[in-house]
Amino acid sequence: MKKKIFLLLLSSIFGLSFACMNKKEESISIKSSKPVYSYEEKLKSEITEIRSFLGKTPKYNSDVVFFLDMKIESGKNRFFIYDLKHNKLLDKGLVGHGSGSETGTPGKLKFSNVKNSNCSSLGKYAIGGSYSGRFGKAYKLYGLDQTNSNAFDRNIVLHKYIDVPFDEQINPICNSLGCPMVNEKFFRIIEKKIDNSKKKIILVIYY
Repeated sequence: MKKKIFLLLLSSIFGLSFACMNKKEESISIKSSKPVYSYEEKLKSEITEIRSFLGKTPKYNSDVVFFLDMKIESGKNRFFIYDLKHNKLLDKGLVGHGSGSETGTPGKLKFSNVKNSNCSSLGKYAIGGSYSGRFGKAYKLYGLDQTNSNAFDRNIVLHKYIDVPFDEQINPICNSLGCPMVNEKFFRIIEKKIDNSKKKIILVIYY
């Protein structure tokens, strides 16, 4: 009789400890199952939003839009040239962000619309006329949202820079003073699109 009671106690203790282990493992797996960022899904969402915006005004080019995904690390292609008319990606390249956007934590950026912050600003931009500046030909940018309304006054422009690589890198690329800054070869691709457009092209920076 005593033996039976002992065996019952032993089995219940084992069952309880096994259940605790399972719960612990389950909680660990829940904590570690962080959703993976999908730039494709985010791009689809941004495309839907920009279609809605362009549908309300005839001012801008409704065929081609530039999308800059700042959630993607700077060593990877995150400047997307998208054909809205045929619903396809035309090209992609590297783009630098503002040095002020660095937080010291890899993969985390901050954004600002404040002058001298050296930060990138999120939002929609209208790409204006070109001019010859410090980095050669560049394009003026006009912020269309509250988050980037000071872009023109901050001298935030779309320009090329010799130290921005053309191919993807393992390490982050160089930073700008807040401007979207691209490789010279990729700039020539962008330049053709802008100069051949009868209406202003929209550039969207998101995170």
